[in-house]
Amino acid sequence: MNYQKLLEISDDWLKYAIRLNLGHESKDNLVTIREKALADRRIKRDLSDIANFHKILVTNHKNPGLPIQKLLFLLDLGFDMEVPEIKAAIDEILKHRDGNGIYQSMTNVPKHFGGMGEDVFSWCLCDAPLLLLALLKAGMDYHEYIKPGVDYLVSLCRDNGFPCAVSPELGKFRGPGKKEDCCPYATLIMADLLSYIPEYRDSQVAVSSVKVLLDIWENSLYQHPYMFYMGTDFRKMKAPSCWYDIVSVAGVLSKYEFARDDSRFLEMIKHIKGKQDKEGFFTPESVYLKLKDWDFGQKKVPSPYLTYICYKIFERLK
Repeated sequence: MNYQKLLEISDDWLKYAIRLNLGHESKDNLVTIREKALADRRIKRDLSDIANFHKILVTNHKNPGLPIQKLLFLLDLGFDMEVPEIKAAIDEILKHRDGNGIYQSMTNVPKHFGGMGEDVFSWCLCDAPLLLLALLKAGMDYHEYIKPGVDYLVSLCRDNGFPCAVSPELGKFRGPGKKEDCCPYATLIMADLLSYIPEYRDSQVAVSSVKVLLDIWENSLYQHPYMFYMGTDFRKMKAPSCWYDIVSVAGVLSKYEFARDDSRFLEMIKHIKGKQDKEGFFTPESVYLKLKDWDFGQKKVPSPYLTYICYKIFERLK
């Protein structure tokens, strides 16, 4: 890893994350760079966007502009509940919890898709795990705020991973796939969530979820459950890791020690490393247009943040 060179070409918000998460420096030694990072106009904009957490309807989960995606981005950089806007976001999440311990998002599913056609607090298995993950990364008490919801979501697992599942408020809504298929994205984010929880990290549910993702990769030419493909677009280098692509999937799988020696996972890593330039950096091959003012929102020059994400994956493989 070209650690020093990556630091040199990074903005302050990323320098903070690199020093904290790759350099493993103490937060006490990073006060100055942390202040500079929080002063970045884009970080300030994201913080403003998450403070009123439920103002945006969750109608498209492949949307990096959703508050939950921005919150996870900020938490992963190393910001925490000491930042007022992050605390405000967490407080808003905590206000909407159903009887099973699942936190809800504001959404609206049209009647012709099986919903009520009204704005309603509800959950899908493609967003509920992310809210629980945010609470976990923010340091909320696991047993009080997180475990009940995790236990309930885990109960939905089948032999072939996690299904497309929704709360009662969304009626008969289901994604475009066979009912008996798994939802690869729900399976991915559940595997991510469980990787952080000691009592579930080595569970059969976690292991089977990882194996499902590896099986889909192995059979990617003809297995496309719920229209999730692992084809050409999936294999393009892209950031941030907020959807279903090779960097996102490899990032989750790398958190499981037993997966690191699997030939299918090693194929993913070989594919990713094949995209490095001579200095070890990565240039995005696909971008989210909404993020064009970030270094990972263009396809012309190496992206320090995309490189940082890949370096974090590689570090787990040592």
